[in-house]
Amino acid sequence: MGIVTPFPGGARPDQVGFDRPELNRILDLYGRMVAAGHWRDYAIDLGREAAVFSAFRRATERPEFRIEKRPALRQRQGMWALVGEAGQVIRRGHELGPVLAPVERRLMKLVEE
Repeated sequence: MGIVTPFPGGARPDQVGFDRPELNRILDLYGRMVAAGHWRDYAIDLGREAAVFSAFRRATERPEFRIEKRPALRQRQGMWALVGEAGQVIRRGHELGPVLAPVERRLMKLVEE
C-alpha cells in the first residue's frame, strides 16, 4: 500500500463542504434531470457558513433550485434546505433524502409526459 500524502494547504477548517455520499446523491439527481432534458448546468459554492449546489436550466439564468447545507442550523431546523428560483425555502430538514423529494417527484412527472 502506498502512503497518502495530504494536499498542500488541505481542507480549510472554516469551509463547509459536501461529503462524498451527499455529493453522490445530489449528482445522481442532477444526472437524471439532465437526462430528462430539464437541467443543463450546475455550480457549487463552498463558503464559511454554507455549501450550496445550484442547478440551472440555462447558464445565463438564476438557479432553478439550490440545495444548501448549513451545519449551524443542524440543531434547529435542520442543516439541509431546498431553495427555489425566487429564493423561497421549499423544504428544510435534517436528512438530505426528504429534502430532495420534491425535485424527485417532479422528475417522475417529467418522465410520464
